[in-house]
Amino acid sequence: MDRTTSVSAPTARDAVAEPSPHVRRWAWAVLLTHIVFTASWLLAAAWQGPRYNVFSQTISDMYADGAPGAWFLIIVFTLSGLALVVFARASLWPRLRQGGTPAKAAVLLLALSIFGLGDLLSPFEREGCPIAARGCTSDLQTATFGGALDTVLSTLGVVALIAAGFCLASATKRVPGWSDYTRATRRATIAMIVLFVLDGATQSIGLSGMFERLIALAGAVAIITLARIVLRTTAPRGAEESNGSSGLRS
Repeated sequence: MDRTTSVSAPTARDAVAEPSPHVRRWAWAVLLTHIVFTASWLLAAAWQGPRYNVFSQTISDMYADGAPGAWFLIIVFTLSGLALVVFARASLWPRLRQGGTPAKAAVLLLALSIFGLGDLLSPFEREGCPIAARGCTSDLQTATFGGALDTVLSTLGVVALIAAGFCLASATKRVPGWSDYTRATRRATIAMIVLFVLDGATQSIGLSGMFERLIALAGAVAIITLARIVLRTTAPRGAEESNGSSGLRS
């Protein structure tokens, strides 16, 4: 038998060094925290009172100064932001290192995005009052340092998230085992641009709250999906072989 045919070619997974346990640990952390993150702002609308409108009023409004149960959202958002920042450095970067400069930019921008730094700084981004409170206006909300910071970081944070998406799409083309996700990443980023434009365009007709929630949902789903990809590409070899065998039997 020809010796060259008796040795199988190395797979993409074999070409990448075995990951640190921190890679999977923080992937799980960001996946679970963003499930809780999504559930938290969905549930919080239930205790904002009858004057709160999910179509016209924002998620930030639910943890403004004086909003009922504000600290519940602040704690969840802060932990979610922390998990994403650490995930970007400890999980995503080791997996995308071969992507070069686009990978570095994607990791940095994701950490600086509205879901990273934006959520991490939630305790300092509290608007002056909840719009559902009597006498509160949008001007009063943004008159405080927290309200102004929330406005700036929310806008720049979504821009950073969109830029991270395009950098991630570019990086995945260069990384073994990740190229299958390039097109989906680019499409998800374009969808985020559409939602961002609609969010700004519909403020005058009272629909910005709805589109902000769609941005929050789409971003959380994207982050959870990214964590699942990391977990899938770092699965123990035995688990991969077992899954492959099960797939053949099915």
